[in-house]
Amino acid sequence: MTSVRICVCGDEGTGKSSLITSLVKDVFVTTKLQPVLPQITIPPSLATPNNVTTTIVDTSAFPRERVELNKEIRKCNAILLVYSDHYSYERVALFWMPHFRSLGVNVPVILCANKSDLAADTHIGQVVEDEMLPLMAEFKEIDSCIRTSAREHHNINEVFFLCQKAVTDPIAPLFDSKESNLKPACVSALQRVFYLCDRDQDGYLNDKEVHDFQTKCFGKPLGDSDLHSIKETILRYNSGAVTDQGITQTGFVTLNKIFAEKGRHETVWLILRTFHYTNSISLHSSFLHPKFDVPPNTSAELSPAGYRFFVDLFLLHDKDSDGGLNTSELSALFAPTPGLPSPWLDSSFPSSTVSNEGGHITLQGWLAQWSMTTFFSPSTTLAYLAYLGFEPPASSPRATTTSALKLTKPRKRRKRATVERNVLLAYVLGHPGSGKSSLLDAFLARPFSSTYHPTIKPRTAVNSVELPGGKQCTLILEELGELEPAILENQAKLTTADLLVYTYDSSDPDSFSHITNLRSTYPHLDDLPALYVALKADNDKTTQRSEVQPEEYTAALGMSKPLHVSVTWGSVSELFVQIAEAAMWPVGAYPGGKEDEEGDRTGLWIALGVVICAGAAFVGIWRRMKG
Repeated sequence: MTSVRICVCGDEGTGKSSLITSLVKDVFVTTKLQPVLPQITIPPSLATPNNVTTTIVDTSAFPRERVELNKEIRKCNAILLVYSDHYSYERVALFWMPHFRSLGVNVPVILCANKSDLAADTHIGQVVEDEMLPLMAEFKEIDSCIRTSAREHHNINEVFFLCQKAVTDPIAPLFDSKESNLKPACVSALQRVFYLCDRDQDGYLNDKEVHDFQTKCFGKPLGDSDLHSIKETILRYNSGAVTDQGITQTGFVTLNKIFAEKGRHETVWLILRTFHYTNSISLHSSFLHPKFDVPPNTSAELSPAGYRFFVDLFLLHDKDSDGGLNTSELSALFAPTPGLPSPWLDSSFPSSTVSNEGGHITLQGWLAQWSMTTFFSPSTTLAYLAYLGFEPPASSPRATTTSALKLTKPRKRRKRATVERNVLLAYVLGHPGSGKSSLLDAFLARPFSSTYHPTIKPRTAVNSVELPGGKQCTLILEELGELEPAILENQAKLTTADLLVYTYDSSDPDSFSHITNLRSTYPHLDDLPALYVALKADNDKTTQRSEVQPEEYTAALGMSKPLHVSVTWGSVSELFVQIAEAAMWPVGAYPGGKEDEEGDRTGLWIALGVVICAGAAFVGIWRRMKG
């Protein structure tokens, strides 16, 4: 916030105008002032400590000025409510606070007991001590209270600073004065800050981590004596919150509670804002969702910096070094987030990717899962990069979490066009019971089960595949389930796929006809490269009840014969390499060499150029001979 508008309210004669002139002129003005001062704007260089432009508006309490008063109250960010004697004090509860509520405004109120130099005569001191606290207890809108004297220039700058601070660093979102404790949202935010600063994830902030935290938030490290003093302060409140290993999470939260209790909530706010929190104790939308547009025919992938971040995160939380994240390790990793990403829950994570014998996600599966998330929903990856504390390279101080992602080159639907991306998507189509689910299980190295479970909703499996030459790619296989017809009708959905894998049960005579029916029902499937796979090759092959047998069918299309495989064979892994290759280099995977309207005419243009050049040369030679 760069500007604060303060509305000064109170009964006539309480000294509202004197407070304002005393602030501006830095002395008490003895001459008679006009009933309502003009609006005053104070630039940051002259304002009290908060670096904001401050507008101060004087008001009248006379009933005839009530419309103007109400208009100013509705426009302000904070209200300075002034009283100076017992009568005007009583009016705070009887008129002013109920009036603010009746207007529906929700701004902090700073209660000011003015003319404190007359306290000995009017017992203002007793009022402040005995009656301000009940007022604050009754009206939660009252942010703070202070005694002032315009005549003696006592607390003049301070009272307007309190107004500014009530707006720029509000106490209400942080601290529950009734419970004398930090509010749950504030505690959760501070716990996330602790997590991000606990670089070694041992549950303590050691001295180096505290110094790094101090430098990040306040621009300079703590001195040894200051650090010792902080630890001593925490120990006075909680004897177990500091150990030889460092400050515990409880100790860190306790320290910030002490700041709030002692009126130093601007320190808590500085910490929270350094870690991108808003005044409502939520992360900035622009931080969670930075601008990142994915143009048509392109996709998003993790950049090297993104991969490095997720590798380091995995290794940091694999506490038992068994190569997998168990339930508790995974829970600790996602502690500063809302939980598992919703796309992971939709894909039945961790069954969607590679896990070890204990069912714990491996590093290979972890990276594959994030690659798939980035492919389908880059906004989800960006949000979790923010939650988990990704920091752009120091060489790019203005960079955001988007530096962890990159865009692929636009894809061209031509059979000679190489797909220049590392994450590939293949839809697995076929007759129910043809073995699609078992194929996905084999892709994730899961044991074969002979029990048939029909797939209802779409299911994905993601894993890395090593291509000939050592190139690595991430392959996503998706089985469409009962949504197969709806997805195949949706051409926009189909364009995200790099390959169609048509599967059939070579031992079931009615299996292949499902493929021929699909291709006749949805002729636009010809626009995608495809691969035909005969599953359950370990069973006896049977003649298909189809007009044309699979080998003849694919030959008529000008495509390779169906690959005969069984998920019980160790060689099934070669199939996934062939799927990835067909997706990345789709030459021969289009029916009949079919290309789109922008087909590859390079050879035609080269030939035409040769003819033109030859013709021009012939004409030149003929002219010289004729001459």
